[in-house]
Amino acid sequence: MSRKKKELPILEKVTITDVAAEGKALARVNDLVVFVPYVVPGDVVDLQVKRKKNHYAEAVAVKFHEYSPKRAVPFCQHYGVCGGCKWQCLPYEEQIQYKQQQVVDNLIRIGKIELPEISPILGSAKTQFYRNKLEFTFSNKRWLTEEEIKENVIYEQMNAVGFHIPNAFDKVLAIEKCWLQDDISNQIRNAIRDYAYAHNYSFFNLRTQEGMLRNLMIRTSTTNQLMVLLQCKITEEEEMLLLKKLLQYIDNKFPQITSLLYVINNKCNDTITDLEVHIFKGNDHIFEEMEGLRFKIGAKSFYQTNSEQAYNLYKVARTFAKLTGNELVYDLYTGTGTIANFVSRQAKKVIGIEYVPEAIEDAKINSAINHINNTLFYAGDMKDILTQEFINEHGHPDVIITDPPRAGMHNDVINSILFAEPKRIVYVSCNPATQARDLQLLDGKYKVRAVQPVDMFPHTHHVENVVLLEKRF
Repeated sequence: MSRKKKELPILEKVTITDVAAEGKALARVNDLVVFVPYVVPGDVVDLQVKRKKNHYAEAVAVKFHEYSPKRAVPFCQHYGVCGGCKWQCLPYEEQIQYKQQQVVDNLIRIGKIELPEISPILGSAKTQFYRNKLEFTFSNKRWLTEEEIKENVIYEQMNAVGFHIPNAFDKVLAIEKCWLQDDISNQIRNAIRDYAYAHNYSFFNLRTQEGMLRNLMIRTSTTNQLMVLLQCKITEEEEMLLLKKLLQYIDNKFPQITSLLYVINNKCNDTITDLEVHIFKGNDHIFEEMEGLRFKIGAKSFYQTNSEQAYNLYKVARTFAKLTGNELVYDLYTGTGTIANFVSRQAKKVIGIEYVPEAIEDAKINSAINHINNTLFYAGDMKDILTQEFINEHGHPDVIITDPPRAGMHNDVINSILFAEPKRIVYVSCNPATQARDLQLLDGKYKVRAVQPVDMFPHTHHVENVVLLEKRF
């Protein structure tokens, strides 16, 4: 006999008091801290507790008694369901204030180091249609909202193309309009969807691994180039013919596409790093530009997804580096060499190090395209490359620029930086919490001299932060 699930309480007329991590807000009920999504400080709500621990709970708002004067009206029809852009209910001016506070809190609470005055956050000029890349998933299991289930909505098509529902890997929310990327992205996705509906194309089943249409990636650029990549499972010759017909339809309907690609993926995951990318029309790449520099972006390339704000981020990093033209710069986690190439004109030499060999090849190509001759790039594990022998060969760096993933830097990498002893370190981070942890480890030898938060992702809780450290004498 199964145990009866304990019914969790409804908390009535609770005032939301602050913003918390992961895009949630919080309230306090006696000694209980309650985390709530899709509400803002000042809202007075009834909360249905979904999960409860000793000193905190997670809940959802089931009734609003008062709306906060801070509240904004969400502009997306999918808000609150797709899981993205959770801060649409906050005016943008409020969002960046909370992001600023997030940086301050992390550096003080986790870093526990002496800090200078933290500069005001650089907001994004664009708060809609700011991304240059989106990926959509095809699924034969359309997600139905609670309202649709209650109203017994019946769709002729249960196939969907859109975004994964959080915590439901095999369910996809059908997206009609997304406000993250230029509207051409919506037009292309919806045209492919409608063609597939009309011609009975099969959508992928993530559980049984059956179905033809799997994934769609769309990249745009400030150079007005457009990449579309369709990922399909192809096991029969007839399916290949269907794919070619679909690609021809896309080509005819959207002549502005400069790179129309496809990948045949018969694996159990959607990663394409180990798969061949085929060209149906145009080039295998598009270009992005920054200060006259051109960056080649292929289907597998990493590039900051907010192009215009990335330029501001890189300018901050270059300013912090204080380059005069005589410096040797090591660029760690260089990726496709965007920062390395961007600062190269102000440096004597720039050496980029990156774990992914394909990214390093892109970095070399980007240097060649821009006739940059003072860069070198190495692929491999940072701690294995940044050794005494390497430094003896190339010289002690005057400046190290580091832009690690969200997990921050491994202790071995931090030790390698301390061993290399640059005069200055410019630490670019997409996670102020792990950055604060790393700054504490560097604090014995380096002092934080400047901090500049940058908002790359409006309507989300994510924030970038750039820190300048200088060697203590």
